[in-house]
Amino acid sequence: MPAMWLNNMTSPFLLSGFPGLEKAHHLISIPLLVAYMSIILGNGTLLFLIRDDHNLHEPMYYFLAMLAATDLGVTLTTMPTVLAVLWLNHREIGHAACFSQAYFIHTLSIVESGVLLAMAYDRFIAICKPLRYTSILTDTRVMKIGVGILTRAALSIMPIIIRLHWFPYCRSHELFHAFCLHQDVIKLACADVTFNRLYPVVVVFTMVLLDFFIIFFSYVLILRTVMGIASRVERAKALNTCVSHICCILVFYITVVGLTFIHRFGKHTPHVVHITMSYIYFLFPPFMNPVIYSIKVKQIQMVLLRLFSLPSSRE
Repeated sequence: MPAMWLNNMTSPFLLSGFPGLEKAHHLISIPLLVAYMSIILGNGTLLFLIRDDHNLHEPMYYFLAMLAATDLGVTLTTMPTVLAVLWLNHREIGHAACFSQAYFIHTLSIVESGVLLAMAYDRFIAICKPLRYTSILTDTRVMKIGVGILTRAALSIMPIIIRLHWFPYCRSHELFHAFCLHQDVIKLACADVTFNRLYPVVVVFTMVLLDFFIIFFSYVLILRTVMGIASRVERAKALNTCVSHICCILVFYITVVGLTFIHRFGKHTPHVVHITMSYIYFLFPPFMNPVIYSIKVKQIQMVLLRLFSLPSSRE
């Protein structure tokens, strides 16, 4: 038995595309490639605009840059293996590469939740304490918040990923997605994985869910402050600065709830539905976030117009 374990532990994992639809993998890859390219273009453009335009060197846009960088990170982490499976049918992935990919995917998910919380804090200070906004959200403090978000996510995910290296894998090495997820890997382990099953639940409740409740509470305070403004025009103006952030929150948490619901209560649904929901979770928020901010934030619209009108003005 130990010899068999050793042999299987060194065998690579096998990624999966869309089971039963292997002949259509090339066709399925087309919309996924379009989505990936759109995400890279949209979020890359946001990062370029925020870095290049001094009018966007404000805390709100720094947090938006963190969100765009996180979305790019998720996309660039999953895209290589997804396209390799769908285009080349290259399914093998080594243990170290698989665990690293899982680490970055889960870490960046926690980072995104933290960035959305930081953006809610930014809106709270801007509306509830406008006179102290610049003194509270200094560049140094924004940087510390960013480092804190990244550190919290990186350290919280590390314990379960480190333990993956210790487990023997003596069952089928076939994973359920075209990328590595912690919950898929532990299903293949021939060991006691109780800690790895319970710890992520604790992380979700103490971080992602807590982030949501703090965001919700901050918007209750924001709404109370806005309702106290006498001018209807000023009330609308204040609320309008929050619309894009609220949309991003809804996009993120609705996909989280949808994915959780399918995994918990959709045991009898076709496997392809689970896979499709996972792609929606990883692709929809990064795709929508730059679209939302480009449509709703006038400053970004103005910078985009200047950027695209520049070549024509030179002619």
